Amino acid sequence: MKKKSIKWGVVLSLLAGGLTSCNIDMPKETQSSYETMTVDSTDIEVPMKFSAKMKGQSDVTISPQVSGQLMRICVTEGQQVSRGQTLFVIDSRNAQHEVEAAQANLQAAQANLQAAEAQANSAKLEYESNKNLFDKKIVSNYMLENSLNNYRQAQAAVSQAKASITQAQSAVNRAKVNMGFCTLTAPVSGVIGEIPVFAGDMVSPGTHLTVVSGNQQMEAEFSISESLIENQLSKGSYTQADKTEHLESLPDVTFVMKSGNEYEHKGRITSLTGMVNAVTGTIACKATFPNPDGKLFSGVQGTVLLPAYKRGVMVIPQAAVLKLQDKTLVYKVKPDSTCTAVTVTITDTGNGKDVIVTEGLNVGDRIVTVGANNLQDGQRVLFPKEEKSE
Repeated sequence: MKKKSIKWGVVLSLLAGGLTSCNIDMPKETQSSYETMTVDSTDIEVPMKFSAKMKGQSDVTISPQVSGQLMRICVTEGQQVSRGQTLFVIDSRNAQHEVEAAQANLQAAQANLQAAEAQANSAKLEYESNKNLFDKKIVSNYMLENSLNNYRQAQAAVSQAKASITQAQSAVNRAKVNMGFCTLTAPVSGVIGEIPVFAGDMVSPGTHLTVVSGNQQMEAEFSISESLIENQLSKGSYTQADKTEHLESLPDVTFVMKSGNEYEHKGRITSLTGMVNAVTGTIACKATFPNPDGKLFSGVQGTVLLPAYKRGVMVIPQAAVLKLQDKTLVYKVKPDSTCTAVTVTITDTGNGKDVIVTEGLNVGDRIVTVGANNLQDGQRVLFPKEEKSE
């Protein structure tokens, strides 16, 4: 076995010598430079992010105004409805009886009025007749005054009968309105929410039937800090005119779903409340988004992005940044082509690719952008390219 190993060693040596004598070059190990960049100042758009919840611009809670048995549910959850479309029907028999009773009372009041008017006409004729006779000295003053009093009482009875008619007519109208309340219609066009009741249930004023979410326009509700309002929106001014002007001057905003997908239509900030929440130090804000395709629903949560611009900042790739415990490092290239780790302070740009360096680097510094996680302090990162001989 030992002799065989020696023979193979001799053979390999001879092969190596033969390759050398034939001027065949063996491959050489080459070292390539790391990717680097020179830090410069630039302008960048950095969106401000706010957690938000969607709500229909005209979400309406549907509750009955009369008590009764729920006879029919005419819609289903998630159904698109038009304004005026029938949603629920409550048993209207009691309401119908009330209408009939009120109409009967109205007819009785009208009959009483006719009788009172007839009596008033008779009393008037009697008074006028007695007055003529009194002028001719035929009847006494007592008879004249008595007929006058009868006439005045008859006129009062007419006035009272007219008031009774007004009350009876009001009762009829009220009964008809209550009967109309037995049919609940959609106050706005939108989408039907959850329906927690069933046909046959007893309902009364205050019973929650559903919510119609007017989804043609959707509002993203979120909160903005008081300092941001002063610095970015109102610029220290809280007059209504200034606030309206600044709201109109703000750029369009974007809504990002929880999945990370951006909603296709841009929105506008349309509302700022006039009070700061004493607990959170924030002001409630709303951004309105068009919803022509009905893709947004009330209750959807996501993020509102408000574009903001930073001028003259140092932007570097996120790949150039290393996290080491509580430190954030970047490898800076020194004049001798070696690298050294420097601690930096960064802020996010929101685009997922770059960061802004606020401390630790200067304009003109050269840093390693790719492969920084494989480096060590003092390691050479730049190598000159070899010139090819012709």
